Amino acid sequence: MDNPFRPRGLPTLIGSLPLTDHDEACELVFEHTPQIPLWVQLPAHKQEGMVAQFMPGLPGICTTGDRVYINSDKDDFEAGILKFYEDYMAAEEGQTDLSESRFVLSEGTAPGFFVFVERLKKLSTPPIAVKGQVTGPFTFCTGISDQNKKAIIYDEQVKDAAVKLLALKSRWQVQQLSCSGCPVIIFFDEPALAGFGSSEFISISRDIIVQSLEEVIAAVHAEGGLAGVHVCANTDWSLVLDSAADIVSFDAYSYFDRFILYSDHIKTFLDAGKMIAWGVVPTLQADELENATA
Repeated sequence: MDNPFRPRGLPTLIGSLPLTDHDEACELVFEHTPQIPLWVQLPAHKQEGMVAQFMPGLPGICTTGDRVYINSDKDDFEAGILKFYEDYMAAEEGQTDLSESRFVLSEGTAPGFFVFVERLKKLSTPPIAVKGQVTGPFTFCTGISDQNKKAIIYDEQVKDAAVKLLALKSRWQVQQLSCSGCPVIIFFDEPALAGFGSSEFISISRDIIVQSLEEVIAAVHAEGGLAGVHVCANTDWSLVLDSAADIVSFDAYSYFDRFILYSDHIKTFLDAGKMIAWGVVPTLQADELENATA
């Protein structure tokens, strides 16, 4: 795709901040990263956790105490999953307006998105680009369990619905953020990829991860956006470098020595005109941040 985005080494942020007020968070974003601003998640509010924030719209959601899960044993689950796919097809084929579907963020779970959009509309000059984010499919599908406390990634039907939910929520974000008049970047945050290949996920194949990533990335591209993948720790970097992502974001401060082991994949990625986002701010230890700042 033709890429109008020229980052020129400019900074942007990961989507979460340790604040409680969305206006304050938005102000902080525009103060420090005005050229590539983004909407902010505040996980101090439990509904803004990276899984909880994107769950609405999935069929079979149940709550027992503090636990939120998918119950595929419910009597109405099959009817619910059928209605989900009907809604998906209608939105995908343009029969219904995506903004009036289940595939949107709400002010109840993502107030930061709407604060950000209102701020964008008031800008006299558009930024270089704007950034949104969605929880990546692997992290999402391993972070939600069913009635038996088994991750939904092991249930093909529920996993497929979850990936399609994320794909259209990504596409909707591109539509909404296009009001800025500049390129829109959607990052898929995949912290769980740090566990790929471990005993916890030994039965999950590479193909499952690749296919899920490709589906959500394709949704962003279909709307004219740029797609990025962010992994905050180490992983099998060939998974993301060989994907259709336009940008790969990694923690260069802590994991550069691991990332550079994939030099052939990195070269191919860059030769294709793609970009690497370098995480240079220490995030693991407070004293590391102080030392780097000094």
